[in-house]
Amino acid sequence: MTQEFDYDLLILGAGVGGHGAALHAVACGLKTAIVEAAEMGGTCVNRGCIPSKALLAASGRVRDLRNAAHLKAMGIQVGGVQFDRQVIADHATNLVGKIQGDLTNSLKRIGVDIIQGWGKLLAPQKVEVNTADGNRTITKTISARNILISTGSVPFVPPGIELDGKTVFTSDEAVRLESVPQWVAIIGSGYIGLEFSDVYTALGAEVTMIEALDQLMPGFDPDIAKVAKRTLIDQRDIETYTGVFATKITPGAPVTIELTDAKTKEVVDVLEVDACLVATGRRPATANIGLENVGVETNRPGFIPVNGKMQVLKDGEPVPHLWAIGDATGQMMLAHAASAQGVVVVENICGRDREVDYRSIPAAAFTHPEISFVGLTEPQAKELGEAEGFSVGTTRTYFKGNSKAIAEGEGDGLAKVIFRKDTGEVLGAHIFGIHASDLIQEVATAIAQRDSVKNLAFVVHAHPTLSEVIDEAYKRAERELAEV
Repeated sequence: MTQEFDYDLLILGAGVGGHGAALHAVACGLKTAIVEAAEMGGTCVNRGCIPSKALLAASGRVRDLRNAAHLKAMGIQVGGVQFDRQVIADHATNLVGKIQGDLTNSLKRIGVDIIQGWGKLLAPQKVEVNTADGNRTITKTISARNILISTGSVPFVPPGIELDGKTVFTSDEAVRLESVPQWVAIIGSGYIGLEFSDVYTALGAEVTMIEALDQLMPGFDPDIAKVAKRTLIDQRDIETYTGVFATKITPGAPVTIELTDAKTKEVVDVLEVDACLVATGRRPATANIGLENVGVETNRPGFIPVNGKMQVLKDGEPVPHLWAIGDATGQMMLAHAASAQGVVVVENICGRDREVDYRSIPAAAFTHPEISFVGLTEPQAKELGEAEGFSVGTTRTYFKGNSKAIAEGEGDGLAKVIFRKDTGEVLGAHIFGIHASDLIQEVATAIAQRDSVKNLAFVVHAHPTLSEVIDEAYKRAERELAEV
């Protein structure tokens, strides 16, 4: 570092993405600071992936212990299973505190300066930080050779929906589990909606799931969505609406929800429920961070434009020394994707050209059973095949034929692998079943290496393990290619 700048890298936002970038920056010899206006760890650690997984772990055990038929088949009998809502909520809160502390300490140990306050760009290499100190605000200006924006996102709340944080709320409040409503409506059937429907039904609540599109789980591969719906929705105390908007939601006792047909725009029903979780996605937290001072205009609804190297773009051209990652960019809004983007930024700062390989980044919904995927869906693969002149093949294997899954009494599940018929290259995989979130990594690695089922079919898997579900899918694909 020259004396011209205070830091080599200044990061706005200490979420998972900013944390990953800071760790890699120090490893590469860069003097680094991170600015955070709220809690260390961002959404994932404090209001997202971490506390929600604690709730899913506890509620999942309640569900398993109350599944008398499943346990009886194994010779197990359990009496009336009770739970303490507050202790479950405390489990999530305590986990947040631990991970938050671990993350903070990991940065301090390696010499990253943590600056509490609101950071705002003054120029591509200069930031103003405002820190509250009692009744006054302390303002300081910090310079850095490179600045990385990692400000994350907040829940998106459509017009007409009134929040009170108690009876009508987003995932930010839901992770605190302040109550288990007798009847809760969930707006949206994506990751957040599915996971919280899992928690609420396991703890005894009735759920009404409302989806604006014509089918539930629209973001998942069609085959997986069909199978998962049977287990996660149809077999549980869940009522569903599709093709309708919740155009007006009023908090209270009861909460009233006005449903409007997505096509005719006519009001078709009014529901009265005990509570409502609004799980309609997230929007970037990019307001009031000084983008106007560097001439950068955000895309609708506020995403920062970037290229493959995560350089911030102005009129289509990179702004020197200015980078952005994570939810603020809209490029695959996942915590581990943000961390990968942060590493890519540091690599490019150090002169090693690198871009993010989004096709090989896996994702998962931690329902019971889980859903996971990586790469392309079948419709996406076929569209790519038409554009590039190749045919697409698919294979499906079922957990009910897997020895480990049978032993666990967890035969519900499907794995689907998508591949090129000319080269055998794996294009995508989609899994619904026990430990799907862990199984998907094997395929993610194969996609990252652009590997072929012609090779993967001969990799030996331990027996009996759930990984043989993937092994069998590879083998079936290889046999299909051999027959052509």
